[in-house]
Amino acid sequence: MKILIIGSGGREHAIAWKVAQSPKTEKIYCAPGNAGIARMAECVNIGTMEFEKLIFFVKEKKIDLTIVGMDAPLVGGIVDVFEAEGLRVFGPRKNAAILEGSKAFSKDLMKKYNIPTAAHETFVDPEAALQYLENTKFPIVLKADGLALGKGVLICHTLQDARAGVKEIMIDKKFGTAGNRMIIEEFMTGPEVSVLSFVDGKIVKTMTSSQDYKRAKDGDQGLNTGGMGNLSPAPFYTREVDEFCQKYIFQSTVDAMAAEGRVYKGIIFFGLMLTSSGPKVLEYNARFGDPEAQVVLPRMKNDIIEVIEACNDGILDQINLQFTEETAVCVVLTSKGYPASYEKGFLVRGLDNFLEKEKCYVFHAGTKFNEKGDIVTNGGRVLSVSALGENLKLARKNAYKAVKLLDFDNKYFRHDIGKANNSERGI
Repeated sequence: MKILIIGSGGREHAIAWKVAQSPKTEKIYCAPGNAGIARMAECVNIGTMEFEKLIFFVKEKKIDLTIVGMDAPLVGGIVDVFEAEGLRVFGPRKNAAILEGSKAFSKDLMKKYNIPTAAHETFVDPEAALQYLENTKFPIVLKADGLALGKGVLICHTLQDARAGVKEIMIDKKFGTAGNRMIIEEFMTGPEVSVLSFVDGKIVKTMTSSQDYKRAKDGDQGLNTGGMGNLSPAPFYTREVDEFCQKYIFQSTVDAMAAEGRVYKGIIFFGLMLTSSGPKVLEYNARFGDPEAQVVLPRMKNDIIEVIEACNDGILDQINLQFTEETAVCVVLTSKGYPASYEKGFLVRGLDNFLEKEKCYVFHAGTKFNEKGDIVTNGGRVLSVSALGENLKLARKNAYKAVKLLDFDNKYFRHDIGKANNSERGI
């Protein structure tokens, strides 16, 4: 099969790496890709929202399957456009991708179908939001309704903070049109867990759990980012928690979408918080997480193409998802200053030090080739370093050992990914 992957980050590199292992794969293309993906795929200079150009390319190259890695094209309806042209594509249609595209929609869906989540109110008028805040308890959470690259969430501890947050989201439009609507949500505390899942329109099959580290600095301090690291499985995700989530969250969400006439095929990312009153949904994503994919896919035993085809064909019940017993830890190397301001274009050194037989993997997030053909930094998140081990201690040791082998000017990373003392947080 000829496969096209749409996207350019660490998630898409991890997907390409897994797709390359399938005996069904003949050739991989990636649009637009990055310098790391170029080692295993032919990268093509087409933007992720250039649907017509992508369709022309798919037809020209006779591509058998397109895998959409990123949220924006899914929310923008790329699957509908491809399917209208008779092309085979993996991901939810536009009316289902709204599960991620609108937090107001997803919160209202959970409320309607009794799926556990934080209490909330939705606002389109900043003055109404400000008035509501006068009589609320703090801390409180403000969320931009639309896509905001994982950064449209503000935790406000005082009324003054919340007023500033409303201005930032709804008036100054720091997150663009994502702030046209805003959700004010109850603040919850507890360990966070991410659970990725495959969905075929009828049933959901979950992958192994993971735990994300969103804050930029050690000890869960600093600004929210797209993710500074991850580990899998999540230490707090017990069998009892899984049984509850399977019954009241995972399948209930798929059934709710179907009942709304929004049949869901693709990936659902369940962002959960394990509160004192039970697991609750923080958010949904309509695709693999980043860097969740970088710890989950290395532990996955299945042929990913077989699983994707089963989702598309509505026969996911015939697949037995399997994962290794090992622990995976991912440390993200960023450009100093991320997620605010940072410089790009620095030479990446040490990439040739890695051998996959040692179960250490480098997934490129923000890299490109310069005019000399060298790999240089090209984003805030530059590389994801993932390592496996028999337990969390060994996986963490392997990951940080691998981090030392890589270098670039202004390199920055968290030193505490996988430490037990920062596993509980509030949002």
